[in-house]
This record gives sequence, C-alpha cells and structure tokens, in this order.
Amino acid sequence: MFRRKKDTTKGPAKKKSALRETIDVVVWAVVMAFLARSFLIQAFHIPSGSMKDTLLVGDFLFVNKFLYGPQIPFTKVRLPGIRDPKPGDILVFQFPDQKDDFIKRCVAVEGQTVEVKGNTLYVDDIAQEEPYTKYIHGGRLGGRSTHFGPVTVPEGKLFMMGDNRDNSSDSRVHGFVDWERDVKGKAIFIYWSWNGDKKFPRLDRIGDLIR
Repeated sequence: MFRRKKDTTKGPAKKKSALRETIDVVVWAVVMAFLARSFLIQAFHIPSGSMKDTLLVGDFLFVNKFLYGPQIPFTKVRLPGIRDPKPGDILVFQFPDQKDDFIKRCVAVEGQTVEVKGNTLYVDDIAQEEPYTKYIHGGRLGGRSTHFGPVTVPEGKLFMMGDNRDNSSDSRVHGFVDWERDVKGKAIFIYWSWNGDKKFPRLDRIGDLIR
C-alpha cells in the first residue's frame, strides 16, 4: 500500500503559491486580450447618426482587424492581410486631419472616379444602386448642395461616405483615406445595441451582420 505523502508546505508558502498562480493567469489573460484586440477583433460603438439606418446610435459592434492585415501596435506598419478594402465595405478608420475614429462605407478605391449629384452617387460615370442610403434634406448636406466632384481616387486611397448622406462628415469634407495607414478594420456584426431615448436595449439588432 502507498501512503499519501503528507503536505508539509506551510500556510504562508501555500498562500504565496496560490497568489503566484492567480497573477500568472491574470497576466496571460491580459496578454491574450491585448493580442486579440491588436491583431484579430476590436469592439467599437456608434456615437452619431451618420450611418443610419444601417447603424444606429448606441450600436456596439466588432471590427475584423485581420482581414486587411493588422497593424503592429503603436505603429502604422501593416502586416499582410487576406484582401484589400473594396466598395461596399463598412470600415472603422481615421481621417488624416482627425484623431477620432470614424465608421463609413467605402464607395470607391484607387483609380475610380467619384461624383455626387443630388441623391445619386456616380462611380466611373455609372449611377450606383444604394438601397441602404438615407436622405433627410432632399440631397442637401448641412443645408448646402451635395454636388461633389468629379474626383479620381489616388493610389492607395479610399473614398468614404456615410449611409445617411445629408448628415455625414465624410470624404466630401475630410478627403481621401490612406487605407494602409489609417484603416483599423471592417465592421462585422452588432453584439449589443442600446436605445438611449427609450433606455432599453434593441434586442432585435443583437447579432446582426453589418452589410
């Protein structure tokens, strides 16, 4: 028969060992969360109505940072990705003259020509069918005409527009976006939505894919 070895570890030493294990677990959890946030997905929330009705104020969403290649933390260096951004993608990014994060829809990429006439977007002189867009002032941006362009998107740049076209400060105002430097990722789905006016969650939006 084998006798169970008596645990001779003193109380303070056992407490120290347990504390060390707890610290190790917490440190690894923080490291893994940092890596996931830096290279895989990141959470964002919608503070304005520039993407209505695709995205509403109070929507909380996850952004895929891996698709276009994640940036090395604290740098603008981008690792290789699966593909480049394309028209129709909804992106989180920064404009060159802004420090805040924006979320808009990519409507044109390098080499394409963009022109806006009233309620119609033209890319390479072709009128775009955009059932997701919203016009609240009859095609007037902040009380002024929305006629814009034509402009040709430079190499490595994107032209971004909000779906709520008359209430969106986008590339018509801030210019082109350098996607390798300033794009953080592609919006993928809503994980939570809060209606601030009614003080109640929008349960029907939770889990919605963002298109």
